[in-house]
Amino acid sequence: MINSISEFIYFNKKKIFIVFLVLLVGIGGGIYYLCYDDLIVNSEEETVVEENKDLVIEKKEDIVKEEPKEENACFFDIKGQVKNPGVYSLSCSGRVIDAIAKAGGLTNDSDTSVINLSKKIEDGMVIIIYSKQEVEKYLESLNQEEEKKTICENGKIINDACVNNNSDADHNANNSSLININTASLEQLMTLTGIGESKAKQIIAYREKTPFTKIDDLMLVDGIGESIYSKIKENITV
Repeated sequence: MINSISEFIYFNKKKIFIVFLVLLVGIGGGIYYLCYDDLIVNSEEETVVEENKDLVIEKKEDIVKEEPKEENACFFDIKGQVKNPGVYSLSCSGRVIDAIAKAGGLTNDSDTSVINLSKKIEDGMVIIIYSKQEVEKYLESLNQEEEKKTICENGKIINDACVNNNSDADHNANNSSLININTASLEQLMTLTGIGESKAKQIIAYREKTPFTKIDDLMLVDGIGESIYSKIKENITV
């Protein structure tokens, strides 16, 4: 039996070697295929993960890049001596002078001497810019206060931009006891808490170059900060 096997191997060495080689190649190919398949699967999984990460990053960027809400807009109707009368909108922090610019600016026949250009815009506001002839007629009136009321409240449309409308009139009446930082004397300014002679002189020097348009402009004067301003803001006006 042993001799038979030995003889079989001896006479079939080449065939046995070829069979062994084929089996070895087959086993090696199978192992390579399995490993290569795992690499492809892992690569695809990593690609999916990376794509998901990109989506998450994009979504986060979208959240970060969300634009802030715009400030509330106020609509107003501007009439009279402007180049483009009509209804417009502005930020509610805008002023009458901004409304005029929005309407294309003033005409050559305009006169704003009776208009408060620094008045703040309000929603639904009506602004009327008068002509030189209208203002001249007002100035020539014997009863200027009555004429002012007539020109600002003509019975049809109330001009909200007029300096002497009811709200302004009431405001001025209430402010009669306040110190006007644009016109007060040195002695009057010195009656304010924290304002000595030196600071009073600084206020006068500042307003001679740049008149105050609102009371908190007082903090633009050197030496007058929020601390002093908070103590006197209820006692001053412009």
